[in-house]
Amino acid sequence: MATFLDFEKPIAELEARVADLRATAQAGELNIDAEIEKLEAKSAKMLRETYGRLTPWQKTQVARHPDRPHFKDYVAALVEDFVPLAGDRAFGDDQAIMGGLGRLDGRRVMLIGHEKGGDTASRLKHNFGMAKPEGYRKAIRLMRLADRFGLPVITLIDTPGAFPGVQAEERGQAEAIARSTEECLSLSVPLIAAIVGEGGSGGAIALAAANRVLMLEHSVYAVISPEGCASILWRTAEKASEAAEAMRVTAEDLKRLGVIERVVPEPLGGAHRAPEEAIATLGEAVAEELDRYAAMSGAEIRTERRQKFLAIG
Repeated sequence: MATFLDFEKPIAELEARVADLRATAQAGELNIDAEIEKLEAKSAKMLRETYGRLTPWQKTQVARHPDRPHFKDYVAALVEDFVPLAGDRAFGDDQAIMGGLGRLDGRRVMLIGHEKGGDTASRLKHNFGMAKPEGYRKAIRLMRLADRFGLPVITLIDTPGAFPGVQAEERGQAEAIARSTEECLSLSVPLIAAIVGEGGSGGAIALAAANRVLMLEHSVYAVISPEGCASILWRTAEKASEAAEAMRVTAEDLKRLGVIERVVPEPLGGAHRAPEEAIATLGEAVAEELDRYAAMSGAEIRTERRQKFLAIG
C-alpha cells in the first residue's frame, strides 16, 4: 500500500476514487470509463502542480519518504557481480554503511553508501542509516582498497546524520568522520557522490567530499536537520518549515551556490513513485560523470577535488 505525505492527501483521495471506480467497472456493473479518465487526468494534473511548487520543507519530507530507493535497491538494479565487503578490521561491522566491489556500466568500481532499511526490522538492523565510527572506518578501508587497485569510488548518501549515541562518541565518532572526509579528499581515483535522500551533517560529508556531487531532484543536503536548526534558533521544532526555507537545503539551491555539480531529475511525484526509473536515471548520470575522468591522472583528479572545495564560499 502506497504511503502518502500530508501535502499529498488531495492526490491520495483522487487516486482512491479512481481505484474504487476501476473496481466497479471490472465488476461489470456500470460503464464509467469516461469518468475514470476524467479523474485520472485531474489526479495527474494535481500531481504535476503539487510537485512543481514544493517548498523546501516538503522536499525534506519527500527525501525522507520510506519508499524511496535504498542502497540495496541501487546495487541490485545497477551493479553486476557485486561482492559485499564488511567490517572495519578494528571493532565490528556497521550495517548503516555498506559497500563492496562490482561493475557499473561495465566498469569495475567500489560502491559505498548508507542503508536505512525498508521496514521496521531492517531499519533497526541498519540503525536508520545513522553510522557509528566503525561504519566510517569501514568506508575508509574500502576507499583505500579502491585507491590501491585504481578503482573509481561511488558513494550513495542517505542519512539523517551520524549516530549521536554515547557509545559512538566513546569510540571516536568525530575522529572517524574527519578521517573519512580526509580520505575522500586524498584519493587518486575519481570519487562520485550522489545524495539520494537525506544528506545530513558530517555523517553525509564524510562520504561526499567528492570530485562530483550529484543530488536527486527531491533530496536534501544540510549541516543540520530543519528540526534541529529550529530547536536551536526558536527553541521549538515546530518552526522546521521556516528553518528549511532559510537553510537552502534543496538541490536547486545547492547547485546555484556551487556546493553540488548536478541535479538528477526524478520521476513525476518523486523517486518513491517510480523507483526503477529513478535508479536508472541516476545510474546513467553517474556513468556520464565517470567518463569525465577517463584520461586524467591520479594527481590531476586529486588536485581538482581539493581545489573545488577550497573554492567553495
